[in-house]
Amino acid sequence: MEADLKNIKSEKITVERKHFFFDLKENQRGRFLRITEDVRGRRDTIIIPAPGLHEFRRVLDSMIEASMKDGDQAQT
Repeated sequence: MEADLKNIKSEKITVERKHFFFDLKENQRGRFLRITEDVRGRRDTIIIPAPGLHEFRRVLDSMIEASMKDGDQAQT
């Protein structure tokens, strides 16, 4: 199945001791974003189908805004 995947774009960020991998991929069913968290070799992954990315972003933006209101020193 991995051979059927087309990698469109990948990025990695590190927050504290956590590494996050963002992989936009495409297969026969369509495009999707795979987000993998790696903490000392332990990996957890979520997959968001491309049609849901705008809603995912809306919720994420809302969480960022709420975090800033609570006095978090998050960086933009």
